[in-house]
Amino acid sequence: MAAAVSPIESRANLGIGLVLMSQVVLLVLDISAKWLSVEGMATTQIVFMRYGMHLALLLLLFLPVSGFDVMKSNNWKLEILRGTCLLATTGLNFLAMRYLPLTVTSAIQFTSPLIICAMSGPLLGDKVGWRRWLAIGVGFIGILIIVRPGSEAFQPAALLSLGCAFFLALFSILTRKLAGVDSASTQQFFAGATPVILLAPVAFTDWAWPAQPISWVAFFVMGAAGLGGHYLNSVAHRFAAPAILAPFSYLSLLYLSIASWLIFDQPPDRLFILGATIIVASGLYIWLRERKISKPEVTPVNEPA
Repeated sequence: MAAAVSPIESRANLGIGLVLMSQVVLLVLDISAKWLSVEGMATTQIVFMRYGMHLALLLLLFLPVSGFDVMKSNNWKLEILRGTCLLATTGLNFLAMRYLPLTVTSAIQFTSPLIICAMSGPLLGDKVGWRRWLAIGVGFIGILIIVRPGSEAFQPAALLSLGCAFFLALFSILTRKLAGVDSASTQQFFAGATPVILLAPVAFTDWAWPAQPISWVAFFVMGAAGLGGHYLNSVAHRFAAPAILAPFSYLSLLYLSIASWLIFDQPPDRLFILGATIIVASGLYIWLRERKISKPEVTPVNEPA
């Protein structure tokens, strides 16, 4: 039996802050994967190296501290299912990056908050009020403005990103279910080990090493960024429910649009900026509402005469 971990706490603002930090770290992961895809490296190889480095770094950092406890889970079935969902999310996302800009693949993925809201009730027992549904719906309108039906986002490759959104939503739900069950380090062990084991039989069939020095950097940075970003995300889910955290992943659109412009020469257009503004506004509304709800009510005390 794995060691006891800290229980779930209701600290929405802290959870939101950790998610925002994780988005910055995961930006490095997306840029590295896009770079290797543009270079022509096989998707299975990119995904395998992403999780191989993730797993190696985790064992290097946590084995000396926690020993083999990092590999012990109180619910290994959920951990393996969560790791499989993460593998599906990453594989579909990296494959879509070959054909679509970073901003488009990310925008389509952000249908996941709607999926999360739909599944949070039956799977987690969370209550999602009409105001939060409305804010997320407004955010979804922003996504439609960015994607624009009939544009390149609706190439067949867009279906890959939609599949990614579904598995991302399920991954987020499972992360919440495992909060307070396994430690963040144990969750990250299974998140790395599951994809590595599943991909090992096919990863080396079309192996090719990077051709440029900068590609070697991207090759190894992926794992560190993936580990750091998902570790922060796991901790965040101990403090807030997925339906609260999900809209704030919208902010990564801003980071990705800047990176897409500066690195891949794919600048955002006016409609993208409009859609991103709507998305950010919906996330800020939820944040302000959560602050209001989480503030303890102060009961006035009558002073003695």
